[in-house]
Amino acid sequence: MAKNPEPSTETLAETENYLVWKADEPDGETTYHVELGTVTMHFFQEEWEEFLELVRSLE
Repeated sequence: MAKNPEPSTETLAETENYLVWKADEPDGETTYHVELGTVTMHFFQEEWEEFLELVRSLE
């Protein structure tokens, strides 16, 4: 049985309580993950870009 390759991960930002990281999946897709305590949000590239736009509008 063939073993699936693991995604390559990178931490983008981290505080004492929060973490944002991305994963470059073996199929070429990049996913983004925002960990906020017990909640984790997962985004595909297009969703991530929209989420960043939303967060930037808060300033």
